[in-house]
Amino acid sequence: MPPKYSEMIDRRTMLQRSGIGLGMLGLSSLVSNPGNALASGLEAESPLAVKKPHFPGKIKRVVHFFLNGGPSHVDTFDPKPMLQKYAGEAPPMSLATERKTGACMPSPFKFQKYGESGLEVSELFAQTAQHADDIAVIRSMYAQVPNHEPSLLLMNCGDSVQPRPSVGSWTLYGLGTENQNLPGFIAMCPNGLPVSGTANWQSGFLPGSLQGTYINTKHEQIDKLIENIRSHHATTEIQQRQLALLNELNDEHRDLRRDPRLESRIQSFELAFRMQMEAADAFDINQETHETRALYGEGVHGRQTLIARRLLERGVRYVQLWHDAGNSWDHHSDLEPSHRKLAQQIDQPIAALLTDLKRRGMFEDTLVLWGGEFGRTPTVELSGGTSTLGRDHNHYGFSVWMAGGGVRGGTVYGATDEFGFKAIERPASVHDLHATMLHLMGFDHTRLTYRYAGRDFRLTDVHGHVLTDILA
Repeated sequence: MPPKYSEMIDRRTMLQRSGIGLGMLGLSSLVSNPGNALASGLEAESPLAVKKPHFPGKIKRVVHFFLNGGPSHVDTFDPKPMLQKYAGEAPPMSLATERKTGACMPSPFKFQKYGESGLEVSELFAQTAQHADDIAVIRSMYAQVPNHEPSLLLMNCGDSVQPRPSVGSWTLYGLGTENQNLPGFIAMCPNGLPVSGTANWQSGFLPGSLQGTYINTKHEQIDKLIENIRSHHATTEIQQRQLALLNELNDEHRDLRRDPRLESRIQSFELAFRMQMEAADAFDINQETHETRALYGEGVHGRQTLIARRLLERGVRYVQLWHDAGNSWDHHSDLEPSHRKLAQQIDQPIAALLTDLKRRGMFEDTLVLWGGEFGRTPTVELSGGTSTLGRDHNHYGFSVWMAGGGVRGGTVYGATDEFGFKAIERPASVHDLHATMLHLMGFDHTRLTYRYAGRDFRLTDVHGHVLTDILA
């Protein structure tokens, strides 16, 4: 009788076992007992199993509106009357901008106070502003460099240089997911990938099953939105038998090599099969009433925001909504018409989601985050020595806002200088933002760690402080 595949040994395996046997022993002990990698005290079980946080958290799920390219804070949530006073004049201070800029450029958009809190918001987000008393605006954010790629990775992964796990992956690592038939972390981005691509939702050194699942929401048909969601060649029973055989072969392959990436791949096969049962239903917004679809509005961003709500209520833990591929908010020229056009695409969907979460009883345990990778300069950018009525990148000061469970609505945290260039009052780093998000989930960000390469890593690295003043 010929030997089983698992009993056979090839040349590469023989060299592995004889040449690096001691190293493989150490690796096998780590892989066979995932609990060795969890320095935070989380239970050693499936990476996607539901887990308890360090303390009772306020939120169970996150939806992140990512305005790719860097929206202008002085045109959205950080009004600066001083720009009008110095319109057409050089600011009375030196600005270390990435490119050459000229005179102060006042915002072409009107600001207005909203709600009982009197929160000032630009006309660009007039519908979102109807929820002003639910929103906490952090006006003193700052990043590290005025470049898209590193700033995107910093905002999404906590490090601008090294490949590190994304916030969504850390969320899954800490909390698991409540629906094993859908990905726990989904990134929706129409028309392709953003700058830095899939690195924005990578799992890094965390288990591969915790990485984000990318959906190109330019497609409306379910079969195009989610490729291969249905098999046209096999029944469910046949697929189950195929999966069982595949798992048996994969198990033997994995046991020989002790590579955690193989386990992640096996789990992805199983998830893909289970998704056929539920994903088509979750992404089908035609099941919603006409009134609900009208609430979110027409267009890709209304559609993907409504899908996000359907995913959240089905137990998906982290949903990121990109606007959209490329550098869509990166307006070095023609800022007024360009910002207005993009804001019109997402203002209604954002307001709709906040309304919908409230009426479904989900607002109190959902965190909504809005923002980009950095802001823009208060001075006009010069191209070839002439003004193109746009603004350059600005990482020294910008705004993001949060709403939902555990957030003190109607508040403003920190401030930029009177021209809106640099955070000067209670500056808040991206690490501070991440620490605050983890706190709302029920985690001490210094204790949510993962053992890798002989070191305990965390999302906030060795930085970060919880922004307690925006907590309810």
